[in-house]
Amino acid sequence: MAHIHSDVCEMQLNGVSEGIDLLQIDVETDVVEDRPGREDASFSRNVLRKQRNWERQLAAKKSKRKEEKQRRKLHREQESGAGADNPQFTKRVMKAITKERLAEAQSTGLKLCVDLSMTDSMSDKEISRLAGQLRRLYGSNKKAVRPFHIFLTDLREDSRVYRECLRMNDGFLNYMMDITEDSCLNLFPPETIVYLTPDAEEALETVDADKVYVLGGLVDESIQKKLSFSRARDLSVQTARLPIDEYMVKKDNIKNFHSKILAVNQVFDILVTFCNTGSWTEALQAWFPQGKGYVVAQGDSLQLPFSPTQT
Repeated sequence: MAHIHSDVCEMQLNGVSEGIDLLQIDVETDVVEDRPGREDASFSRNVLRKQRNWERQLAAKKSKRKEEKQRRKLHREQESGAGADNPQFTKRVMKAITKERLAEAQSTGLKLCVDLSMTDSMSDKEISRLAGQLRRLYGSNKKAVRPFHIFLTDLREDSRVYRECLRMNDGFLNYMMDITEDSCLNLFPPETIVYLTPDAEEALETVDADKVYVLGGLVDESIQKKLSFSRARDLSVQTARLPIDEYMVKKDNIKNFHSKILAVNQVFDILVTFCNTGSWTEALQAWFPQGKGYVVAQGDSLQLPFSPTQT
């Protein structure tokens, strides 16, 4: 009986051992069979990630080609005289085009200086107004089809106008213009300089690419009689005035107010428009402030030729 019981026990132990072996084989089989599935999933994720990267690169290339196409189209429209503020062009394209034009102007554009040597006698309020005018002048130059190469001369870093430009004008130090403490006489030969002042005897008839035009950096309240004219005489350079008398007449108004004194940016806008159209009538009509008491003479449509040779 003891022998039989021993055999039974041995058989039971063997059965349990075999069951454990079978269970171990099944588990190992599951592990082996499960491993290729995980590798396939990992492989699929890598493929998907690479595909998405490729799609992003392709989209970026398409966007770049589209922007380049828009830039070429905008160049053609500007050369033909069409408006540049076309809503179909992205801000990024417009910004790139503007930067290209301003960079080209610094090499081949018409030259214009703003003389800031007369600001010491100006009040803080007047300094702030002048800083705002310089910001608007630069904004107009950015929009111009043929921008000027602009110089801010006699601008010292320790001056009030310099500090006010930094305070009021975002990105002032990144403006694409030349900022210098030198006078225009230190930069250009005297015979090439034309100082624009309302007190000059001769009217400006055309804009010459071989000349350098200078605007006095002043505002209305601070302008003393013939101050910019005296400055030009001190520099011993040629003077000229905008042809207001030749193309405009006084208009009756309640205050009987008539003034030919313009802000720096207003003179600049008139010059830019004349350079684009060749018409003083159109330039003065567009930018001479109505509140100054002058209007363009009726029937006066004289146009002077403008074809400067870019150097």
